[in-house]
Amino acid sequence: MPDSKLVDPFGRRITYLRLSVTDRCDFRCTYCMSEDMVFAPRAQILTLEELYAVADAFISLGVKRIRVTGGEPLVRKGLPSLLSRLGAREELDDLAITTNGSQLPTLAPVLREAGVKRLNISLDSLKRERFAELTRRDMLDQVVAGIDAARSAGFDRIKLNSVIQKGRNDDEVLDLVNFAVERGLDISFIEEMPLGNVSSHEREITFCSSDEVRERIEVGHQLIRSSHTTGGPSRYWQVAGSDTQVGFISPHSNNFCGNCNRVRVTAEGKLVLCLGHEGALDLKTLMRRYPGDRERLRQALVDALQLKPEKHEFRTDEQVQVVRFMSMTGG
Repeated sequence: MPDSKLVDPFGRRITYLRLSVTDRCDFRCTYCMSEDMVFAPRAQILTLEELYAVADAFISLGVKRIRVTGGEPLVRKGLPSLLSRLGAREELDDLAITTNGSQLPTLAPVLREAGVKRLNISLDSLKRERFAELTRRDMLDQVVAGIDAARSAGFDRIKLNSVIQKGRNDDEVLDLVNFAVERGLDISFIEEMPLGNVSSHEREITFCSSDEVRERIEVGHQLIRSSHTTGGPSRYWQVAGSDTQVGFISPHSNNFCGNCNRVRVTAEGKLVLCLGHEGALDLKTLMRRYPGDRERLRQALVDALQLKPEKHEFRTDEQVQVVRFMSMTGG
């Protein structure tokens, strides 16, 4: 397959698309959205056909990896039909989903049958009351059941994602790693990103760096630097004596912008060139004004890449640089 035709001004080739299929979610995680979140009207959300048209254009321009995100993607009606179409595309090296796991007890085998190869499952606590506090939903048992259902379904890899915050769940770092090791899963620890205004905590106080998380893990496990990669921003270490890879996503403490290979499309059809910037291209209006015009869409994507910024400027203080919540952007 030829190299990606999507090249930004800094010579970075875009081969990875994160495609949001909904802004809705059955959780209300405190770092992701507000308790009384107002979702976009359904008419403003891309149809399944429009989502496929976007993905098709990116694939034709050299994108090799697609991660389907939300909100919570598994609450989107008709999603398996879209996944089956994407899963049939031989040009793709990887089709993955990021999910909170709540729907996996029933949908895990459906996703695998559709061609999804990898899952990322959010899990920030193994304590029921704390899980309910962080997600605003008492559904830990259902998520754990979903993780076990995914293990049985036979995905290539399953990875847990944990956002660690001081004073809120940093005492569970080692427990989360042990949980992953016992089940043969990978796990990534994520520094909280300053997206949207939150009222549940002060980010400057709760910020926990990847280095601090790694020190907590090394109390109980030897970590060996790993060459493992999934095409995303994680830097990986292997837990000695196991197959578990521990990743660190460090937008603050270890900027990963230099090798950025990805863009995002929101559920409303906005092409987000950088998670840390507000600017976006309205693909939905273009597609609805010129329905079926694949070449116009392709050219718009190529042109937009010339506006991709060199890097984000995330800070850990209380100044919110991007007002949209993560759920509006796609994980």
